Amino acid sequence: MSVHVRSLHIYPVKSCAGIALQESAIDRAGLHQDRRWVVMSNGKFLTQRQLPAMALIQPALTATHLHLHAPGMQPLAIALDGSELADHSEPVMVWRDTMPARSQGDAAARWFSDFLKLPCQLFKIDVAQAQRLADPQWVTPWLQTHAEMAAGTAAAFAPANPFGFADGFPVLVANQSSLDALNQQLAARGHGAVPMDRFRANIVLHGELPAYEEDHVALLRIGDVGIALVKPCTRCSIPDVDQATGKRHDEPGRTLRATRSFDAGVMFGVNGIVAAPPGAVLRVGEPVEVEIDF
Repeated sequence: MSVHVRSLHIYPVKSCAGIALQESAIDRAGLHQDRRWVVMSNGKFLTQRQLPAMALIQPALTATHLHLHAPGMQPLAIALDGSELADHSEPVMVWRDTMPARSQGDAAARWFSDFLKLPCQLFKIDVAQAQRLADPQWVTPWLQTHAEMAAGTAAAFAPANPFGFADGFPVLVANQSSLDALNQQLAARGHGAVPMDRFRANIVLHGELPAYEEDHVALLRIGDVGIALVKPCTRCSIPDVDQATGKRHDEPGRTLRATRSFDAGVMFGVNGIVAAPPGAVLRVGEPVEVEIDF
């Protein structure tokens, strides 16, 4: 089976626009700088579920700064060296997890508050103290039932897999063939095609992996990197948000509910944990070895 990495994406600020990359460092926490910042308001984290206009906030990363752009706003630059962080961390809750994070200061708070029209603060995860772990309810059974398969990776998988502000796991993998199948279904219903950015994946696969076959993939090997696919991704309303306009629509959610509904919810893509040696890098175009879970 010939499969390769079609594209790589990070989303530095949770629920804001993504950045397409030609290559990315990767470790147990996922792709470098993925979802390391989160926007909070009155103690609650903000996403496109409530505020689809967050899609219009465009991040960019240089060696020294996180740069933010949005319509009608002056650009904002935030130093990556921590010089603009608060002196102490405070607890930030994402879903049921509480982790230490540091405010990015008054200028960032004003910038997000002005654009989103509600009081906001921008926080960066305190990686030195944070220990938010991928759900062992999914990780442990995978490790127990795939020990022999996992032994073939260059680095070992771990029972504890810390990550940032993503919804639940270090990486999200999607299959271009599945999107092609979904777009065929949308066309049959008289709707336009949607791009992969609606699904906010980190790694997009392309090649001879049939549509939705990723549901049955246990392990990906990409060079020295192993990615265990431990849990199908339950989809919320965000795929209905046009990432170019920040407007919400009825599709593709309506078609997905008709074609991809399971007991656990509507599924598209698979969440994974990472085994990677120090200094590991993923690159667009790399071949992917696929292990199916029969």
